[in-house]
Amino acid sequence: MSSVAVLTQESFNEHRSGLLPEQVGDEDNLPTYKDAFPPLPEKAMSSEGPQEAGNAWTSKIRPLRSSIITQVFHVPLEERKYKDMNQFGEGDQAKVCVDIMQKTGAHLELSMAKDQGLSIMVSGKLDAVMKARKEIVSRLQTQASATVAIPKEHHRFVIGKNGEKLQELELKTATKIQIPRPDDPSNHIKISGTKEGLEKAKHEILLISAEQVENCAVALVQMFINWVPYLRTVKVNANNCDGHLCVIALGVDVSHAIFSFQKRNATTIAVEVKKSQHKYVIGPKGNTLQEILDRTGVSVEIPPPDSSSETVILRGEPDRLGQALTEVYAKANSYTVSSVSAPSWLHRFIIGKKGQNLAKITQQMPKVHIEFTEGEDKITLEGPTKDVQMVQSQIEAIVTDLVSRMDYAEISVDPKFHRHLIGKGGANINRIKDQHKVSVRIPPDNEKSNLIRIEGDPQGVQEAKKELLELASRMENERTKDMIIEQRFHRAIIGQKGEKIKEIRDKFPEVIINFPDPAQKSDIVQLRGPRTEVEKCTKFMQKMVAEMVENSHSVSVPIFKQFHKNIIGKGGANIKKIREETNTKIDLPAENSNSEMIVITGKKANCEAARNRILAIQKELVMEVSIPSKLHNSLIGSKGRFVRSIMEECGGVHIHFPTEGSGIDAVTIRGPAEEVEKAKKQLLSLAEEKVDAPPFNFELMITQVQENGESNGEIKEPADPAAPKKCDVIVLSGRKERCEAAVEALKALVPVTIEVEVPFELHRYIIGQKGSGIRKMMDEFEVNIQVPAPELQSDIISVTGLATHLDRAKEGLLERVKELQAEQEDRALRSFKLTITVDPKYHPKIIGRKGAIITQIRTEHDVNIQFPEKNDENQDQITITGYEQNAVAARDAIQAIVDELEEMISEDINLDSRVHARVIGARGKGIRKIMDEFKVDVRFPQSGAADPNLVTVTGLPEMVDEAIDHLLNLEEEYMADVVENESKMAYMKPSGTAAASSEEARGPSKGFVVREAPWTTSSEKAPDMSSSEDFPSFGAPVAAARASPWGPKRF
Repeated sequence: MSSVAVLTQESFNEHRSGLLPEQVGDEDNLPTYKDAFPPLPEKAMSSEGPQEAGNAWTSKIRPLRSSIITQVFHVPLEERKYKDMNQFGEGDQAKVCVDIMQKTGAHLELSMAKDQGLSIMVSGKLDAVMKARKEIVSRLQTQASATVAIPKEHHRFVIGKNGEKLQELELKTATKIQIPRPDDPSNHIKISGTKEGLEKAKHEILLISAEQVENCAVALVQMFINWVPYLRTVKVNANNCDGHLCVIALGVDVSHAIFSFQKRNATTIAVEVKKSQHKYVIGPKGNTLQEILDRTGVSVEIPPPDSSSETVILRGEPDRLGQALTEVYAKANSYTVSSVSAPSWLHRFIIGKKGQNLAKITQQMPKVHIEFTEGEDKITLEGPTKDVQMVQSQIEAIVTDLVSRMDYAEISVDPKFHRHLIGKGGANINRIKDQHKVSVRIPPDNEKSNLIRIEGDPQGVQEAKKELLELASRMENERTKDMIIEQRFHRAIIGQKGEKIKEIRDKFPEVIINFPDPAQKSDIVQLRGPRTEVEKCTKFMQKMVAEMVENSHSVSVPIFKQFHKNIIGKGGANIKKIREETNTKIDLPAENSNSEMIVITGKKANCEAARNRILAIQKELVMEVSIPSKLHNSLIGSKGRFVRSIMEECGGVHIHFPTEGSGIDAVTIRGPAEEVEKAKKQLLSLAEEKVDAPPFNFELMITQVQENGESNGEIKEPADPAAPKKCDVIVLSGRKERCEAAVEALKALVPVTIEVEVPFELHRYIIGQKGSGIRKMMDEFEVNIQVPAPELQSDIISVTGLATHLDRAKEGLLERVKELQAEQEDRALRSFKLTITVDPKYHPKIIGRKGAIITQIRTEHDVNIQFPEKNDENQDQITITGYEQNAVAARDAIQAIVDELEEMISEDINLDSRVHARVIGARGKGIRKIMDEFKVDVRFPQSGAADPNLVTVTGLPEMVDEAIDHLLNLEEEYMADVVENESKMAYMKPSGTAAASSEEARGPSKGFVVREAPWTTSSEKAPDMSSSEDFPSFGAPVAAARASPWGPKRF
């Protein structure tokens, strides 16, 4: 037989906390292995009687239950919400099921019965299954509704604490239960859900109500027992009573008996109490009346609120009436109602901005209720008599002060002008308010009132009133007129950057001109202002539009694109002159446009005049020259070289030769008159040369420049044409005198190299970062500058270029050397170092918050200040670098700060750690304010400090004392709140002290120790953990649930 070690409940409870020290030493008290782990019961071999009753397995072990449950719900066909048989497993019904599974964590499987009903199997934990059931009923099943009526006082028992009972009931019955609110007189509870769920919910609610009726019966019986001494005459036949009827009959008899007893012994008195004081006698929810009844046994009857009677009736025993009457008068007179006369328009000034003025009074007298009634010239005060008197005197003083220095006025203005008085975004009214220091109330549109109220300083009120009346009068005289102006003229009227419309507005300053948005495509222009000014402005603009219509005639003139610049002229002189003289608008196409059309806009006659002038300019620019056609090719030159040079030299004229072989001699020249004439002369001169003189050939040899920038060639007339390289020979053709001049010009273009001496240590500065310095000089002087390699250590820099550029380049290079030498000298002066010894504890103060102080010193004295590193040996040395006089000034500034810090003292105070957070404030705002105010430094202990209450204050002696006093005052103020909060929290903490104390008393666990275990003897071996016989498995593993409620799809 195999055995399994099982810990019983008794042994577990006994040893759960570990063995106590005295048990460890006494082995006789240890349980045996068989006591702690009883063996499994053997299967009965005979049919005689049951096995031994004392077996631990048959009496102690309870069967294990799975936490996963499965329930099946059936939805009849008539109650199904989705009845489309063709979409079973698809559509909205499938989406709802998947949503329920995701929301509740339960697994759903749906199937359809023969009667077309829906069967739903839900698997999962109990809570998930119940939630899924509720969702299924509400979303897959049609809903019905019903009502159940129970006494109103029983509704709270259906709801339960925090609504838990109601939630449980809804989950259990899968229904939605709606209980009327406490202020609703109805006693009907509405239930919605399935028919089955409705019946269950009604049954449960009626059971709860019946239970409360029984509890009421018990209370009546107890009352009967308490009143037995007074109810000797009461006779109840219990034999004829059954259930609730007996209890009700008993309660009625008891009530009659009590009433009879009280009637014989009670006395009634009536007193007069002011109607306004009745509520103080009643108290909140009638508590005061109940307290008087409990203490004196006297009932106090108060007339209903809708009654005008002030008579209060007291009923009770004669010897208790005096005490009860005293309490009634005490309660009635403990509170009083008073009123203060104050004009209603002053109420908001008494209240103050956001209730600030009123808050000061209510904070001092929290029991006093202050009521402002709109439209009434009084303020009602209610509360304890003494407090009311004090508040009344304060408010009367405020009213007297306000009346003496404030006034108001009311003016009548037509509501249609109100928005104009307010202005765009409140601009007008805000200006009047700020200028005259008054408050102006303009009624909203829904009030349809024409009264505007002005309140404030008397003089300001009168000035604001006068200004508002003037504005209103001006608006009453205003007129709005719409002009129809074609939208195409709007931009012309407005002008460039609004220049023209500004002129119109300056001419008619009282008229507001509004143009429509261009996107609206509207032709309506609105004018608003005084009638006469609007009429004048209208006539002026109509005249302007008429002129624009007359001047809108347009003419297009085709002009060669290359002549447009000639039409414009130098600096726009030509086009400007034409525009001014003809009074037209001339638009030329953009430079990147292919259009040749120039558009002229204006009066018809003016447009024609401008067109003729532009065509005349073009005509002046065209000239024909007769040159024999046989010379055309020689005049054009190779690839048009000669003719291009003439066009460029003559200001960009255009020369057109006829087609080759056409036999036409006419050559056309277009361009400015002067340049055309110049080009004509050059062409004719060149043609004469070609006809009269043969060409003179001249050869010139120029050797190439080497890579180092030095020229090793000469310009000479070679004796032997075959000797030089072909690439070094330049051939010049033309007249002899011109060829000689060209040779001299070419000689001037040959580069020359000179040497400039520059100290080697300055070379890298001349080159600059990534060669930027030397490139700049080469570009500026149009030369090549060669700096020797660093390993040569040479002072010679070579400069190569044209002779005319070399002198200027040399001067620039020497000037740069002088600048660099001056910079070196300045750098040496700026490198002066000064060291100052300062105690390291002052370093943070010298640096300042976020480096503010040290940055100011560095900037002010133009020095660099270096503090020692953490691992530096000289922690008290501060190094200052800069000009000598600046470094000395910075040292003096630091020394002044140190001297001031040495005068400061530090004092430690005990400030309760519970108020540290409030003193520091949000993001340290509170403590920074204190430090700025008292010019001190306050340090709070870090978390884990030995004394968490120790706070250090550093500063000048007198300021430290003031700061400490302020901190202690804050501590006293905040501690009151801390103590109050802690006292509240004491009631909210769960009571677990007993368990905690027992856990502390319990020693550390020593493990579970048993005697006579199998492994302690040599006769038995330890059980094999891998053996299925020694450790059999409990059931088969559960297969994973399918993801879809419909099972696998069928294809």
